[in-house]
Amino acid sequence: MSNYVIHADQKLLATLRAYYKDALSDRLPAGALFAAKRPDVTITAYRSGKVLFQGKAAEQEAAKWMENHTAPENKQKDQNRAKTTALSEQELGSLSAIGSDEVGTGDYFGPIVVAAAYVDRGHLDRIAALGVKDSKQLNDETITRIAPTIMETVPYAVTVLTNAEYNRWQQSGMPQTKMKALLHNRTLAKLIDDIAPIEPEAIIIDQFLERNSYFRYLEDETRIVRERVHCLPKAEGVHVAVAAASIIARYMFLAEMDKLSRTVGLPLPKGAGAIVDEAAAQLIRQQGVGALETCAKLHFANTKKALDIAKHS
Repeated sequence: MSNYVIHADQKLLATLRAYYKDALSDRLPAGALFAAKRPDVTITAYRSGKVLFQGKAAEQEAAKWMENHTAPENKQKDQNRAKTTALSEQELGSLSAIGSDEVGTGDYFGPIVVAAAYVDRGHLDRIAALGVKDSKQLNDETITRIAPTIMETVPYAVTVLTNAEYNRWQQSGMPQTKMKALLHNRTLAKLIDDIAPIEPEAIIIDQFLERNSYFRYLEDETRIVRERVHCLPKAEGVHVAVAAASIIARYMFLAEMDKLSRTVGLPLPKGAGAIVDEAAAQLIRQQGVGALETCAKLHFANTKKALDIAKHS
């Protein structure tokens, strides 16, 4: 069981009691002011001002309150985080690290795919020698050729957000940036579990949000990968693990596009240009507008354009 402690003044103690009022417990340990129990965390506040968080979500829950209230026993952790954050890009590039990237966010057809890859220090040169670079700099033929070798060489994890699920999330009001945050976090958690007990020295996300905004989107998640996480622009140039993840994500996206094309019986083009509008219009004419729900991101402007084309052709 994870334990995490903060020190709170009287004002914060009152705030905590009010926040957890629906989960307050009648059974109090000696010296406690109040205790609250939630599914993944138990919170116990003591008269001394110490607040103890216990359970799977202990660190995530404590993090909501720890600004300017960090307990002495947690200071070393915070100093370690600060030291990692202060590393230069050159230093980060030499570490054993997990990198993560996503593809498909700007494509009308096809899912969003997030991949994470772990590359240890001993494999940095070997992976770089494969010609690993940002997938946007490689054509699909090259990606199809080198991705299997990368996937045989390094541990990786992939999460695919299908179009049907994407449309449900989007229609519920979720912005695409939050979708990406959730997918990255879940993919990182899968890979961390897969490589355990190995612990990466850094986790590098190709930045689509500032780090603080990224973690705000994850507040309701039961598990948050928080330690040693860096959100860096053009991160594929910082660490080869991000470039490897980028290639794996693109490779899996291409496979998903082929699968969708076979399912609908029509070649589905990538991107969101005029050729996509025409393909979507053809699909509407052949199978009805409902066919788009499982292969397209419906809120894109392409849907309206395709409907107009189908109507007037």
